[in-house]
Amino acid sequence: MNTTKFFWVCLALLASASLSACNTVKGMGQDVQKAGTAIENAATKK
Repeated sequence: MNTTKFFWVCLALLASASLSACNTVKGMGQDVQKAGTAIENAATKK
């Protein structure tokens, strides 16, 4: 594999990994937010 092709393959893999990581972190943030809301609602009911 020549150097230019290797560079573009690595760049594409890095870009797709970055995008999937962003999606994962966003989903985790939403889950944590929902858990926090549930805890807050449970605390205010008492």
